Amino acid sequence: MTASATPDIGLGNLILRRGQLTPRRRALTFEEQTLSFAQLSDRVRRLATSLRQGGVCRGDRVGYIGFNHPAFLETLFATSCLGAIFVPLNFRLSGPEIRYIANDAGLHTLVVDNTMQTTIESEQETLCARRYISAEPDASTPEGWDLLEALIAASDPLLDCERTESHDVAIIMYTSGTTGLPKGAMLTQGNIFWNTVNACFGEEYMGQSTLTCAPLFHIGGLNVTTLQSLCKGVEVVLHRNFDAAKVLEDIPRYQVAAIFGAPTMFLMMSQEATFAETDLSSIRSLICGGAPVPVPLIELYGQRGVQFNQGYGLTETAPFSSLLNADMALEKVGSAGTAPLFTFVRIVDDNNRPLPAGEVGEVCVMGPNVMKGYWNRPQATAEAIDAEGWFHSGDMGYLDEDGYLFLCDRLKDMVISGGENVYPAEVESVLYGHEAIREVAVIGLPDSKWGEAVSAIVVLEQGAELSLAQLRDFGEQNLARYKLPTQLHFIDALPRNPAGKVLKYELRESFTSKEG
Repeated sequence: MTASATPDIGLGNLILRRGQLTPRRRALTFEEQTLSFAQLSDRVRRLATSLRQGGVCRGDRVGYIGFNHPAFLETLFATSCLGAIFVPLNFRLSGPEIRYIANDAGLHTLVVDNTMQTTIESEQETLCARRYISAEPDASTPEGWDLLEALIAASDPLLDCERTESHDVAIIMYTSGTTGLPKGAMLTQGNIFWNTVNACFGEEYMGQSTLTCAPLFHIGGLNVTTLQSLCKGVEVVLHRNFDAAKVLEDIPRYQVAAIFGAPTMFLMMSQEATFAETDLSSIRSLICGGAPVPVPLIELYGQRGVQFNQGYGLTETAPFSSLLNADMALEKVGSAGTAPLFTFVRIVDDNNRPLPAGEVGEVCVMGPNVMKGYWNRPQATAEAIDAEGWFHSGDMGYLDEDGYLFLCDRLKDMVISGGENVYPAEVESVLYGHEAIREVAVIGLPDSKWGEAVSAIVVLEQGAELSLAQLRDFGEQNLARYKLPTQLHFIDALPRNPAGKVLKYELRESFTSKEG
Protein backbone atom coordinates (compact mmCIF):
# COMPACT_ATOMS: atom_id res chain seq x y z
CA MET A 1 0.00 0.00 0.00
CA THR A 2 1.58 3.24 -1.14
CA ALA A 3 1.43 6.41 0.96
CA SER A 4 0.03 9.55 -0.68
CA ALA A 5 -0.64 13.12 0.35
CA THR A 6 -4.22 12.65 -0.88
CA PRO A 7 -5.79 9.68 0.92
CA ASP A 8 -7.54 6.91 -0.98
CA ILE A 9 -11.06 6.78 0.47
CA GLY A 10 -12.03 3.69 -1.54
CA LEU A 11 -13.71 0.84 0.31
CA GLY A 12 -10.93 -1.61 -0.55
CA ASN A 13 -8.23 0.62 0.88
CA LEU A 14 -10.30 1.42 3.98
CA ILE A 15 -10.79 -2.21 4.98
CA LEU A 16 -7.12 -3.07 4.38
CA ARG A 17 -6.01 -0.08 6.45
CA ARG A 18 -8.40 -1.16 9.19
CA GLY A 19 -6.76 -4.58 9.10
CA GLN A 20 -3.40 -2.90 9.74
CA LEU A 21 -4.63 -0.56 12.48
CA THR A 22 -6.72 -2.99 14.55
CA PRO A 23 -5.67 -6.47 13.38
CA ARG A 24 -6.79 -8.41 16.45
CA ARG A 25 -10.13 -6.72 16.92
CA ARG A 26 -13.27 -8.73 16.11
CA ALA A 27 -14.57 -7.71 12.69
CA LEU A 28 -17.31 -10.03 11.47
CA THR A 29 -19.30 -12.75 13.25
CA PHE A 30 -21.51 -15.08 11.25
CA GLU A 31 -23.12 -18.32 12.45
CA GLU A 32 -20.75 -18.87 15.37
CA GLN A 33 -17.60 -18.02 13.37
CA THR A 34 -15.69 -14.78 13.93
CA LEU A 35 -13.08 -13.12 11.72
CA SER A 36 -10.63 -10.57 13.10
CA PHE A 37 -9.87 -7.51 10.99
CA ALA A 38 -6.52 -9.07 10.06
CA GLN A 39 -8.24 -12.26 8.91
CA LEU A 40 -10.92 -10.37 6.98
CA SER A 41 -8.27 -8.20 5.33
CA ASP A 42 -6.24 -11.27 4.33
CA ARG A 43 -9.28 -12.97 2.78
CA VAL A 44 -10.12 -9.78 0.86
CA ARG A 45 -6.58 -9.56 -0.50
CA ARG A 46 -6.59 -13.21 -1.63
CA LEU A 47 -10.03 -12.95 -3.26
CA ALA A 48 -8.92 -9.77 -5.06
CA THR A 49 -5.96 -11.68 -6.49
CA SER A 50 -8.27 -14.44 -7.72
CA LEU A 51 -10.68 -11.96 -9.31
CA ARG A 52 -7.78 -10.24 -11.06
CA GLN A 53 -6.45 -13.58 -12.33
CA GLY A 54 -9.97 -14.29 -13.61
CA GLY A 55 -9.85 -11.18 -15.76
CA VAL A 56 -11.54 -8.53 -13.60
CA CYS A 57 -10.05 -5.12 -14.42
CA ARG A 58 -10.72 -1.55 -13.36
CA GLY A 59 -14.32 -0.58 -14.12
CA ASP A 60 -15.55 -4.17 -14.63
CA ARG A 61 -18.68 -5.20 -12.77
CA VAL A 62 -18.73 -8.04 -10.22
CA GLY A 63 -22.10 -9.20 -8.92
CA TYR A 64 -23.33 -11.05 -5.84
CA ILE A 65 -26.70 -12.71 -5.36
CA GLY A 66 -27.81 -14.51 -2.23
CA PHE A 67 -28.69 -14.09 1.41
CA ASN A 68 -26.46 -12.22 3.85
CA HIS A 69 -23.07 -13.92 4.08
CA PRO A 70 -19.46 -12.84 4.70
CA ALA A 71 -18.81 -13.59 1.01
CA PHE A 72 -21.01 -10.61 0.11
CA LEU A 73 -18.74 -8.20 2.00
CA GLU A 74 -15.53 -9.94 0.97
CA THR A 75 -16.55 -9.71 -2.68
CA LEU A 76 -17.48 -6.03 -2.28
CA PHE A 77 -14.12 -5.12 -0.72
CA ALA A 78 -12.08 -7.29 -3.10
CA THR A 79 -13.85 -5.74 -6.08
CA SER A 80 -13.07 -2.26 -4.79
CA CYS A 81 -9.40 -3.23 -4.33
CA LEU A 82 -9.24 -3.70 -8.11
CA GLY A 83 -11.00 -0.45 -8.97
CA ALA A 84 -13.92 -2.55 -10.23
CA ILE A 85 -17.63 -2.03 -9.49
CA PHE A 86 -19.75 -4.17 -7.16
CA VAL A 87 -23.35 -5.00 -8.13
CA PRO A 88 -25.57 -6.59 -5.44
CA LEU A 89 -28.67 -8.38 -6.75
CA ASN A 90 -31.96 -8.97 -4.97
CA PHE A 91 -32.31 -12.69 -4.22
CA ARG A 92 -36.10 -12.46 -4.43
CA LEU A 93 -36.07 -11.62 -8.12
CA SER A 94 -37.25 -14.08 -10.74
CA GLY A 95 -34.95 -15.49 -13.40
CA PRO A 96 -35.98 -12.96 -16.10
CA GLU A 97 -35.60 -10.06 -13.63
CA ILE A 98 -32.12 -11.25 -12.68
CA ARG A 99 -31.28 -11.62 -16.37
CA TYR A 100 -32.29 -8.02 -17.07
CA ILE A 101 -30.20 -6.53 -14.24
CA ALA A 102 -27.15 -8.76 -14.79
CA ASN A 103 -27.05 -7.93 -18.48
CA ASP A 104 -27.89 -4.25 -18.00
CA ALA A 105 -24.94 -3.99 -15.61
CA GLY A 106 -22.77 -6.09 -17.92
CA LEU A 107 -21.50 -8.41 -15.18
CA HIS A 108 -18.07 -9.92 -15.71
CA THR A 109 -18.21 -12.24 -12.67
CA LEU A 110 -21.11 -13.37 -10.50
CA VAL A 111 -20.79 -14.79 -6.97
CA VAL A 112 -23.79 -16.93 -6.00
CA ASP A 113 -24.91 -18.48 -2.73
CA ASN A 114 -26.39 -21.98 -2.51
CA THR A 115 -30.01 -20.86 -2.46
CA MET A 116 -29.67 -19.14 -5.84
CA GLN A 117 -27.55 -21.68 -7.74
CA THR A 118 -30.49 -23.41 -9.44
CA THR A 119 -32.03 -20.11 -10.56
CA ILE A 120 -28.75 -18.75 -11.94
CA GLU A 121 -27.88 -22.04 -13.62
CA SER A 122 -31.24 -22.02 -15.43
CA GLU A 123 -30.47 -18.54 -16.76
CA GLN A 124 -26.77 -19.02 -17.39
CA GLU A 125 -27.01 -19.28 -21.17
CA THR A 126 -28.77 -15.89 -21.30
CA LEU A 127 -26.38 -14.07 -18.94
CA CYS A 128 -23.34 -12.11 -20.05
CA ALA A 129 -21.17 -13.09 -17.07
CA ARG A 130 -17.95 -14.92 -17.97
CA ARG A 131 -17.27 -16.48 -14.57
CA TYR A 132 -19.41 -17.92 -11.78
CA ILE A 133 -18.25 -18.43 -8.21
CA SER A 134 -20.11 -20.40 -5.55
CA ALA A 135 -20.06 -18.57 -2.21
CA GLU A 136 -20.34 -21.78 -0.18
CA PRO A 137 -19.18 -25.36 -0.77
CA ASP A 138 -22.09 -27.52 -1.89
CA ALA A 139 -22.44 -30.93 -3.49
CA SER A 140 -24.73 -29.45 -6.13
CA THR A 141 -22.33 -26.72 -7.29
CA PRO A 142 -22.77 -26.52 -11.09
CA GLU A 143 -20.01 -27.81 -13.32
CA GLY A 144 -17.55 -25.14 -14.40
CA TRP A 145 -18.19 -22.92 -11.37
CA ASP A 146 -15.37 -22.01 -8.99
CA LEU A 147 -15.58 -22.35 -5.21
CA LEU A 148 -14.87 -19.16 -3.30
CA GLU A 149 -13.12 -20.90 -0.40
CA ALA A 150 -10.85 -22.82 -2.76
CA LEU A 151 -9.97 -19.62 -4.64
CA ILE A 152 -9.06 -17.81 -1.42
CA ALA A 153 -6.97 -20.74 -0.19
CA ALA A 154 -5.06 -21.02 -3.49
CA SER A 155 -4.37 -17.29 -4.02
CA ASP A 156 -1.59 -15.09 -2.75
CA PRO A 157 -2.61 -11.88 -0.99
CA LEU A 158 -2.88 -8.82 -3.22
CA LEU A 159 -0.05 -6.46 -2.28
CA ASP A 160 -1.50 -3.11 -3.35
CA CYS A 161 -4.99 -1.78 -4.06
CA GLU A 162 -5.74 -0.01 -7.29
CA ARG A 163 -6.08 3.61 -6.27
CA THR A 164 -9.61 4.94 -6.56
CA GLU A 165 -10.82 8.53 -6.67
CA SER A 166 -13.89 10.04 -5.05
CA HIS A 167 -15.79 10.15 -8.37
CA ASP A 168 -15.12 6.49 -9.24
CA VAL A 169 -18.21 4.29 -9.11
CA ALA A 170 -17.99 1.75 -6.28
CA ILE A 171 -21.45 0.15 -6.34
CA ILE A 172 -24.32 -0.03 -8.78
CA MET A 173 -27.42 -0.66 -6.71
CA TYR A 174 -30.65 -1.27 -8.59
CA THR A 175 -33.83 0.38 -7.40
CA SER A 176 -36.87 -1.78 -6.78
CA GLY A 177 -38.52 -0.94 -10.09
CA THR A 178 -42.11 -1.09 -8.83
CA THR A 179 -43.00 0.93 -11.90
CA GLY A 180 -41.03 0.38 -15.09
CA LEU A 181 -37.68 -1.37 -15.33
CA PRO A 182 -35.16 -1.18 -12.46
CA LYS A 183 -32.51 1.53 -12.68
CA GLY A 184 -28.96 1.13 -11.42
CA ALA A 185 -27.97 3.94 -9.05
CA MET A 186 -24.24 4.62 -9.42
CA LEU A 187 -22.83 5.19 -5.94
CA THR A 188 -19.27 6.46 -5.98
CA GLN A 189 -16.50 5.88 -3.47
CA GLY A 190 -17.09 9.49 -2.41
CA ASN A 191 -20.83 8.94 -1.95
CA ILE A 192 -20.19 6.07 0.45
CA PHE A 193 -17.38 7.87 2.28
CA TRP A 194 -19.43 11.04 2.82
CA ASN A 195 -22.42 9.01 3.95
CA THR A 196 -20.17 7.54 6.65
CA VAL A 197 -18.82 10.99 7.54
CA ASN A 198 -22.37 12.32 7.86
CA ALA A 199 -23.22 9.47 10.22
CA CYS A 200 -20.03 9.95 12.26
CA PHE A 201 -20.77 13.65 12.75
CA GLY A 202 -24.23 12.70 13.99
CA GLU A 203 -25.16 10.85 17.14
CA GLU A 204 -22.75 8.12 18.25
CA TYR A 205 -24.54 4.78 18.56
CA MET A 206 -21.98 2.16 17.52
CA GLY A 207 -20.83 0.79 20.85
CA GLN A 208 -19.16 -2.63 21.02
CA SER A 209 -20.99 -4.23 18.10
CA THR A 210 -23.80 -3.76 15.63
CA LEU A 211 -26.16 -6.38 14.24
CA THR A 212 -27.11 -6.63 10.58
CA CYS A 213 -30.22 -8.62 9.74
CA ALA A 214 -31.66 -6.45 6.96
CA PRO A 215 -30.61 -7.66 3.49
CA LEU A 216 -27.19 -6.40 2.45
CA PHE A 217 -28.28 -5.91 -1.17
CA HIS A 218 -30.49 -3.10 0.13
CA ILE A 219 -28.94 0.31 0.80
CA GLY A 220 -30.17 0.33 4.40
CA GLY A 221 -28.75 -3.08 5.27
CA LEU A 222 -25.39 -2.22 3.71
CA ASN A 223 -24.78 1.45 4.37
CA VAL A 224 -26.57 2.51 7.55
CA THR A 225 -24.49 0.54 10.06
CA THR A 226 -22.61 -2.29 8.32
CA LEU A 227 -19.96 -0.49 6.26
CA GLN A 228 -19.72 2.31 8.81
CA SER A 229 -19.02 -0.22 11.58
CA LEU A 230 -16.33 -2.09 9.66
CA CYS A 231 -14.56 1.12 8.66
CA LYS A 232 -14.60 2.30 12.29
CA GLY A 233 -13.31 -1.03 13.63
CA VAL A 234 -16.61 -2.10 15.20
CA GLU A 235 -17.72 -5.75 15.07
CA VAL A 236 -20.64 -6.62 12.80
CA VAL A 237 -22.82 -9.54 13.88
CA LEU A 238 -24.24 -10.70 10.57
CA HIS A 239 -27.45 -12.71 10.26
CA ARG A 240 -28.25 -14.63 7.09
CA ASN A 241 -31.76 -13.19 7.19
CA PHE A 242 -34.16 -11.60 9.65
CA ASP A 243 -35.40 -13.86 12.43
CA ALA A 244 -36.98 -11.90 15.29
CA ALA A 245 -36.26 -14.54 17.93
CA LYS A 246 -32.62 -14.92 16.86
CA VAL A 247 -32.09 -11.15 16.93
CA LEU A 248 -33.42 -10.98 20.48
CA GLU A 249 -31.15 -13.87 21.46
CA ASP A 250 -28.02 -12.22 20.02
CA ILE A 251 -28.54 -8.72 21.45
CA PRO A 252 -27.36 -9.58 25.00
CA ARG A 253 -24.99 -12.30 23.75
CA TYR A 254 -22.91 -9.87 21.68
CA GLN A 255 -23.78 -6.68 23.59
CA VAL A 256 -25.28 -5.23 20.42
CA ALA A 257 -25.53 -1.44 20.48
CA ALA A 258 -27.31 -0.69 17.20
CA ILE A 259 -29.57 -2.41 14.70
CA PHE A 260 -30.97 -1.02 11.47
CA GLY A 261 -34.39 -2.18 10.32
CA ALA A 262 -37.80 -1.30 8.99
CA PRO A 263 -40.60 -0.65 11.51
CA THR A 264 -42.16 -4.04 10.80
CA MET A 265 -38.99 -5.82 11.94
CA PHE A 266 -39.04 -4.12 15.33
CA LEU A 267 -42.78 -4.72 15.55
CA MET A 268 -42.21 -8.45 14.98
CA MET A 269 -39.49 -8.48 17.66
CA SER A 270 -41.89 -6.90 20.15
CA GLN A 271 -44.44 -9.63 19.40
CA GLU A 272 -42.01 -12.45 20.25
CA ALA A 273 -42.69 -14.38 23.45
CA THR A 274 -39.12 -13.69 24.64
CA PHE A 275 -39.30 -9.93 24.14
CA ALA A 276 -40.30 -9.07 27.73
CA GLU A 277 -37.44 -11.05 29.28
CA THR A 278 -34.69 -10.06 26.82
CA ASP A 279 -31.99 -7.78 28.21
CA LEU A 280 -31.96 -4.77 25.89
CA SER A 281 -29.66 -2.63 28.04
CA SER A 282 -26.79 -2.70 25.52
CA ILE A 283 -28.93 -1.09 22.80
CA ARG A 284 -28.04 2.53 22.21
CA SER A 285 -30.36 2.93 19.26
CA LEU A 286 -32.67 1.18 16.87
CA ILE A 287 -32.12 2.93 13.56
CA CYS A 288 -35.27 2.89 11.51
CA GLY A 289 -35.94 3.67 7.88
CA GLY A 290 -38.25 2.68 5.07
CA ALA A 291 -41.41 4.05 6.70
CA PRO A 292 -42.38 6.24 9.69
CA VAL A 293 -42.34 4.40 13.01
CA PRO A 294 -45.87 4.15 14.45
CA VAL A 295 -46.16 6.12 17.68
CA PRO A 296 -47.36 3.09 19.71
CA LEU A 297 -44.17 1.24 18.75
CA ILE A 298 -41.99 4.18 19.82
CA GLU A 299 -43.77 4.22 23.16
CA LEU A 300 -43.51 0.43 23.63
CA TYR A 301 -39.72 0.39 23.19
CA GLY A 302 -39.43 3.61 25.18
CA GLN A 303 -40.84 1.78 28.18
CA ARG A 304 -37.81 -0.54 27.92
CA GLY A 305 -35.39 2.38 27.75
CA VAL A 306 -34.77 1.89 24.01
CA GLN A 307 -35.08 4.81 21.62
CA PHE A 308 -35.47 5.00 17.89
CA ASN A 309 -33.19 7.03 15.68
CA GLN A 310 -35.44 7.60 12.74
CA GLY A 311 -33.86 8.57 9.51
CA TYR A 312 -34.76 9.11 5.93
CA GLY A 313 -32.79 8.06 2.92
CA LEU A 314 -32.84 6.45 -0.48
CA THR A 315 -30.63 4.24 -2.59
CA GLU A 316 -29.75 7.33 -4.61
CA THR A 317 -28.51 9.22 -1.53
CA ALA A 318 -26.34 6.39 -0.13
CA PRO A 319 -28.72 6.65 1.99
CA PHE A 320 -28.62 9.27 4.79
CA SER A 321 -30.73 12.31 3.88
CA SER A 322 -31.94 13.18 7.38
CA LEU A 323 -31.35 11.93 10.92
CA LEU A 324 -33.32 12.36 14.16
CA ASN A 325 -31.18 12.27 17.30
CA ALA A 326 -32.47 10.32 20.29
CA ASP A 327 -32.73 13.44 22.49
CA MET A 328 -35.40 14.80 20.13
CA ALA A 329 -37.32 11.54 19.73
CA LEU A 330 -40.12 12.52 22.10
CA GLU A 331 -40.26 16.19 21.19
CA LYS A 332 -40.36 15.41 17.47
CA VAL A 333 -42.29 12.14 17.44
CA GLY A 334 -42.74 10.89 13.90
CA SER A 335 -40.08 13.14 12.39
CA ALA A 336 -37.28 11.87 10.17
CA GLY A 337 -35.03 14.55 11.65
CA THR A 338 -32.81 17.13 10.01
CA ALA A 339 -30.28 16.90 7.21
CA PRO A 340 -26.85 15.68 8.34
CA LEU A 341 -23.89 18.05 8.46
CA PHE A 342 -22.80 17.85 4.83
CA THR A 343 -26.20 17.33 3.17
CA PHE A 344 -29.15 19.62 2.50
CA VAL A 345 -32.89 18.98 2.22
CA ARG A 346 -35.61 21.21 0.83
CA ILE A 347 -39.28 20.89 -0.09
CA VAL A 348 -40.48 22.07 -3.50
CA ASP A 349 -43.77 22.48 -5.33
CA ASP A 350 -44.69 21.15 -8.78
CA ASN A 351 -42.68 23.97 -10.37
CA ASN A 352 -39.52 23.19 -8.35
CA ARG A 353 -39.96 26.26 -6.17
CA PRO A 354 -38.98 25.93 -2.49
CA LEU A 355 -41.94 25.85 -0.10
CA PRO A 356 -42.17 27.50 3.34
CA ALA A 357 -42.36 25.56 6.60
CA GLY A 358 -45.48 23.48 7.04
CA GLU A 359 -46.35 23.12 3.36
CA VAL A 360 -46.30 19.65 1.83
CA GLY A 361 -44.28 19.11 -1.33
CA GLU A 362 -41.60 16.92 -2.86
CA VAL A 363 -38.49 16.16 -0.79
CA CYS A 364 -35.24 17.09 -2.57
CA VAL A 365 -31.70 16.31 -1.42
CA MET A 366 -28.30 17.79 -2.27
CA GLY A 367 -24.87 16.76 -1.03
CA PRO A 368 -21.75 14.66 -1.67
CA ASN A 369 -23.74 11.54 -0.83
CA VAL A 370 -26.08 11.97 -3.84
CA MET A 371 -25.46 9.40 -6.56
CA LYS A 372 -23.50 10.07 -9.74
CA GLY A 373 -26.55 9.08 -11.79
CA TYR A 374 -28.30 6.02 -13.20
CA TRP A 375 -26.18 3.46 -15.05
CA ASN A 376 -26.63 3.91 -18.80
CA ARG A 377 -29.69 6.11 -18.21
CA PRO A 378 -28.73 9.74 -18.97
CA GLN A 379 -32.35 10.78 -19.49
CA ALA A 380 -33.47 9.26 -16.19
CA THR A 381 -30.51 10.93 -14.49
CA ALA A 382 -31.47 14.32 -15.91
CA GLU A 383 -35.05 13.84 -14.72
CA ALA A 384 -33.94 12.89 -11.19
CA ILE A 385 -31.16 15.45 -10.63
CA ASP A 386 -31.99 19.01 -11.66
CA ALA A 387 -29.64 21.64 -13.07
CA GLU A 388 -28.81 22.92 -9.56
CA GLY A 389 -27.82 19.45 -8.36
CA TRP A 390 -30.91 18.67 -6.29
CA PHE A 391 -32.05 15.05 -6.33
CA HIS A 392 -35.85 14.79 -6.60
CA SER A 393 -36.96 11.89 -4.41
CA GLY A 394 -40.60 11.52 -5.41
CA ASP A 395 -41.44 11.46 -1.67
CA MET A 396 -43.88 13.89 -0.08
CA GLY A 397 -43.09 15.73 3.12
CA TYR A 398 -42.77 19.05 4.89
CA LEU A 399 -40.32 20.88 7.13
CA ASP A 400 -41.63 22.25 10.41
CA GLU A 401 -40.66 25.66 11.83
CA ASP A 402 -37.50 24.13 13.33
CA GLY A 403 -36.41 22.54 10.04
CA TYR A 404 -37.36 18.99 10.99
CA LEU A 405 -38.51 16.78 8.14
CA PHE A 406 -41.84 14.97 8.35
CA LEU A 407 -42.59 12.45 5.62
CA CYS A 408 -46.11 12.08 4.36
CA ASP A 409 -45.94 9.51 1.57
CA ARG A 410 -44.82 8.68 -1.87
CA LEU A 411 -46.53 10.83 -4.49
CA LYS A 412 -48.04 7.70 -5.97
CA ASP A 413 -49.30 6.48 -2.56
CA MET A 414 -51.14 9.66 -1.63
CA VAL A 415 -54.93 9.19 -1.57
CA ILE A 416 -57.06 11.95 -3.11
CA SER A 417 -60.58 11.57 -1.75
CA GLY A 418 -63.20 14.19 -2.58
CA GLY A 419 -60.44 16.61 -3.54
CA GLU A 420 -58.67 16.24 -0.17
CA ASN A 421 -55.11 14.90 0.05
CA VAL A 422 -54.82 12.05 2.55
CA TYR A 423 -51.34 10.81 3.52
CA PRO A 424 -51.53 7.11 4.44
CA ALA A 425 -48.55 7.23 6.82
CA GLU A 426 -50.41 9.65 9.09
CA VAL A 427 -53.52 7.45 9.17
CA GLU A 428 -51.53 4.25 9.68
CA SER A 429 -49.64 5.69 12.65
CA VAL A 430 -52.94 6.31 14.44
CA LEU A 431 -54.57 3.00 13.51
CA TYR A 432 -51.58 1.00 14.75
CA GLY A 433 -52.68 1.98 18.25
CA HIS A 434 -55.86 -0.13 18.03
CA GLU A 435 -55.51 -3.27 20.12
CA ALA A 436 -57.11 -5.50 17.45
CA ILE A 437 -54.65 -4.47 14.74
CA ARG A 438 -51.40 -6.36 14.23
CA GLU A 439 -50.47 -4.56 10.98
CA VAL A 440 -52.21 -2.06 8.74
CA ALA A 441 -51.68 -0.42 5.37
CA VAL A 442 -53.81 2.45 4.06
CA ILE A 443 -54.36 2.75 0.31
CA GLY A 444 -56.70 4.48 -2.09
CA LEU A 445 -59.24 2.32 -3.94
CA PRO A 446 -61.54 3.50 -6.74
CA ASP A 447 -64.76 5.13 -5.55
CA SER A 448 -67.53 6.37 -7.87
CA LYS A 449 -68.46 9.26 -5.58
CA TRP A 450 -65.17 10.46 -4.08
CA GLY A 451 -62.68 9.36 -6.74
CA GLU A 452 -60.71 7.33 -4.20
CA ALA A 453 -61.80 5.72 -0.96
CA VAL A 454 -59.48 5.74 2.05
CA SER A 455 -59.13 1.99 2.59
CA ALA A 456 -57.53 0.17 5.52
CA ILE A 457 -56.01 -3.23 4.80
CA VAL A 458 -55.65 -4.91 8.19
CA VAL A 459 -53.90 -7.94 9.65
CA LEU A 460 -55.76 -8.73 12.87
CA GLU A 461 -54.28 -9.94 16.12
CA GLN A 462 -55.06 -13.61 16.69
CA GLY A 463 -58.69 -14.06 17.72
CA ALA A 464 -59.51 -10.36 17.37
CA GLU A 465 -62.48 -8.87 15.54
CA LEU A 466 -62.94 -5.39 14.11
CA SER A 467 -65.69 -3.56 12.27
CA LEU A 468 -65.41 -0.48 10.09
CA ALA A 469 -67.51 1.49 12.57
CA GLN A 470 -65.22 0.54 15.45
CA LEU A 471 -62.18 1.49 13.39
CA ARG A 472 -63.64 4.89 12.49
CA ASP A 473 -64.64 5.59 16.10
CA PHE A 474 -61.08 4.87 17.20
CA GLY A 475 -59.48 6.96 14.46
CA GLU A 476 -61.80 9.91 14.97
CA GLN A 477 -60.02 10.75 18.23
CA ASN A 478 -56.93 11.88 16.31
CA LEU A 479 -57.89 12.28 12.64
CA ALA A 480 -60.12 14.58 10.63
CA ARG A 481 -63.21 12.78 9.34
CA TYR A 482 -62.11 12.95 5.71
CA LYS A 483 -58.99 10.96 6.65
CA LEU A 484 -60.95 8.12 8.25
CA PRO A 485 -61.17 4.83 6.31
CA THR A 486 -64.42 4.26 4.47
CA GLN A 487 -63.42 0.71 3.54
CA LEU A 488 -61.97 -2.07 5.71
CA HIS A 489 -60.42 -5.22 4.27
CA PHE A 490 -58.65 -8.09 5.99
CA ILE A 491 -55.57 -9.98 4.87
CA ASP A 492 -53.38 -12.69 6.42
CA ALA A 493 -50.10 -10.85 5.81
CA LEU A 494 -49.07 -7.62 4.13
CA PRO A 495 -46.88 -8.07 1.02
CA ARG A 496 -43.43 -6.62 1.60
CA ASN A 497 -40.15 -6.27 -0.22
CA PRO A 498 -36.95 -7.59 1.43
CA ALA A 499 -36.35 -4.19 3.05
CA GLY A 500 -39.68 -4.46 4.87
CA LYS A 501 -41.59 -1.88 2.85
CA VAL A 502 -45.23 -2.69 2.21
CA LEU A 503 -45.87 -3.22 -1.49
CA LYS A 504 -48.90 -0.98 -1.76
CA TYR A 505 -49.13 -1.31 -5.51
CA GLU A 506 -49.77 -5.04 -4.99
CA LEU A 507 -52.52 -4.26 -2.50
CA ARG A 508 -54.11 -1.77 -4.87
CA GLU A 509 -54.04 -4.26 -7.72
CA SER A 510 -55.40 -7.07 -5.55
CA PHE A 511 -58.27 -5.20 -3.92
CA THR A 512 -59.17 -3.21 -7.04
CA SER A 513 -59.69 -6.50 -8.89
CA LYS A 514 -61.74 -7.87 -5.98
CA GLU A 515 -63.93 -4.80 -5.97
CA GLY A 516 -64.31 -5.11 -9.72
